[in-house]
Amino acid sequence: MTDRASATRVIFLGGLGRSGTTLLERLLAELPGVVALGEVVHLWSRGVLAGEPCGCGAAFAACDFWRQVGRAAFGGWRPSVAERVLALRQRVDRTHRMGRIAHPDLAEYARAYRRVYEATGAPVVIDSSKHASLAHCLVAAGMDVRVVHVVRDPRAVAHSWRRTVERPEDGRPMTRWGPLRTSLHWTAQNAGLELLARQGARVTRVRYEDLVADPEPTLTALAGFLGLDVPGLPFLEGTTARLGPAHTASGNPMRFQVGGIRLRCDDSWRSGLPVRDRRLVTALTWPLRVRYGYREVAA
Repeated sequence: MTDRASATRVIFLGGLGRSGTTLLERLLAELPGVVALGEVVHLWSRGVLAGEPCGCGAAFAACDFWRQVGRAAFGGWRPSVAERVLALRQRVDRTHRMGRIAHPDLAEYARAYRRVYEATGAPVVIDSSKHASLAHCLVAAGMDVRVVHVVRDPRAVAHSWRRTVERPEDGRPMTRWGPLRTSLHWTAQNAGLELLARQGARVTRVRYEDLVADPEPTLTALAGFLGLDVPGLPFLEGTTARLGPAHTASGNPMRFQVGGIRLRCDDSWRSGLPVRDRRLVTALTWPLRVRYGYREVAA
């Protein structure tokens, strides 16, 4: 079952967390007519129900942007709306369902996302939810979605997931994963996005390492795929970007950054990831790791 095509074009950033999706979202949001929403998959629990702050710094319920979106989409943010979407997610939006995503509740589930996207009033929105299963849902429901598959060296991703990082929202530590779990999730998410591309969806791939090393040509080429009119990138000066505030509902701590940031490749995993963990990740992420250009490295 499919829903009617959305009037708003959706840029969906997919991939495993800690792969650079938040950085890419912030950069794309500087383009004219593009609005970044953060991880909409977590909007319902973290924004509507938990009241975590918007990327602009205001509490979710106090943010004018999200208040207007809620009114236009649902007549206001009500716990019952969020709880219904979360219940639908448990039935429809599951990693093991990729490839056979059809479900009687698919149209209702996807409609909630479409209402949020269209309620922004923006011609183009970015949803950095990452989850390949949600991308499958949106595409199967007939939305105008272009998927950007963001990849990063799995050893760098594993190193990031094992770090202790405080959530700026409440100071609690973010989730940590070991190398085995990271490898399995890295493979599952990337394989899910590969499957989506093979099914005919509009998918392009961006490597985190290319983005930070050569941001201007990478973003220009990506904008072309996304159908965005980009006369220039005035917010970029070499590998320094100037970021304005964004109304992102969820995401990593970078969503709160405003002002100049230097784009550089974080390769601390080369010295910080234990040799045993590095070897495990290297072995478990083959062959996708090789497909994406990440070769084996000396111990």
